[in-house]
Amino acid sequence: MVDSITKTLGVGSGIDIQALVTSLVDAQFDTRTKLLDKREETLTAQVSAVSQLKNGITGFNTALKSLVTGGTLQTQPTSANSAIVKVSALAGAKLSGLNATVEVRALASAQVASTATAVPAGTRIGTGTLQFAFADGTSVAPITIGDGDATLSGIAAKINAAGIGITASVVSDSTGDRLVMKGATGEAKAFTLSATETAGDAGLAALNVGGGATGTQIVSAAADALVAVDGVEVRRASNVITDLLPGVRLELQTAAVGTKVAIGSAPSTAALSQAVNDVVSTYNELYAMLKEATDPVNGSLARDSGARDMLARLRQLTTINLTGTDDSIPNSLAAIGVVTNRDGTLSLDSAKLATQLAKAPDAIEAMFADRGDGTGLSSALNAITVAVTSRTTGLGASETRYSQAQTALGEDRDKLSADEDKTRTRLTQQFGSMDAKVAAYKSTQSFLEQQIAAWNSSND
Repeated sequence: MVDSITKTLGVGSGIDIQALVTSLVDAQFDTRTKLLDKREETLTAQVSAVSQLKNGITGFNTALKSLVTGGTLQTQPTSANSAIVKVSALAGAKLSGLNATVEVRALASAQVASTATAVPAGTRIGTGTLQFAFADGTSVAPITIGDGDATLSGIAAKINAAGIGITASVVSDSTGDRLVMKGATGEAKAFTLSATETAGDAGLAALNVGGGATGTQIVSAAADALVAVDGVEVRRASNVITDLLPGVRLELQTAAVGTKVAIGSAPSTAALSQAVNDVVSTYNELYAMLKEATDPVNGSLARDSGARDMLARLRQLTTINLTGTDDSIPNSLAAIGVVTNRDGTLSLDSAKLATQLAKAPDAIEAMFADRGDGTGLSSALNAITVAVTSRTTGLGASETRYSQAQTALGEDRDKLSADEDKTRTRLTQQFGSMDAKVAAYKSTQSFLEQQIAAWNSSND
């Protein structure tokens, strides 16, 4: 304890050397420390702002792409009787002017076969192999039934695991269990089943289907759908048809011989109107973030070239020609009622948008379409996003620059710390040397004072 006190308090001078050195070092390096702290605060704000803006423009771009590719903005097919046939658009379909009639004369059905006699749950059936064959000549490998699979539930599990397009299940009632097997729809998927029993272990033959088998019964026969499109009858193996009307998915609901269902199309005006509103709202949220970041007085990115470029590019979004057509039809957001306010935000003239949707719905739909030729709002916003996030000229480059500055700042802090340590060591040594000299002077003074006192005492 005494040793620690003497290290703090100079034994000669009585000064708190450690406190003195600390205060002198802090005073000497205070300005440099504050400059580094201020630089770190600025860089942290810049990195945060760049990240927010990059995430904002990327999120805007991704959301718009998802909306465009989702298909809800394109012209939709309509059915005069959805209880007979439902319709929906296929991705990328161009359905303007669609006009056809569909008559559902028969639905496609799947073959269903069931064992004729119920057996108690867990009854052992037998072992061997099951060979399925389909009407279209499809060949499948035999299914082996071993001792562990010899019950109806075990056999059903082996059939399902084979993945041959037949679903097996066990249906139970008060009389016991039955094996039910169901194939895919369409005449070509009608099936037969032939069992080969293990010698001395008969039983699987009761599952045979077709060929005069009596152990099972065909509950439902496989059949094709019969559909007349504009009076021309065609067959299809499924009740979901995508190759009769271009761009249209038909879902047959019920057969109605003699009833012709009109199939047409209608623009998605409500969805398009909501999309324009959403674009304006999202733009304004992003623009507010950008204006705050580039504020000339308090903005963390006031002098950032990438942020200023982003601001300039976004301001052009409403006037870009999105369809490549002339001005005789609406081809930009401004032309359908998106107004740029004096403060740079957007607002929507709803009346003008409603008028344009009524007059030129196809043109507005084209603005939101992704045709892969660089036109459309999604392509325009994507081009802005690529430029804004570029690691060469955009915010990506700013992010790299600020990251490098943070690394350099860390190195400056390490150097400052090293300089502080050197100065602290030097001052401690200097004051320690001074204190030793003061102690020596005090010792000499004490000796002289004692001698003088002794001389004075002897003279008395």
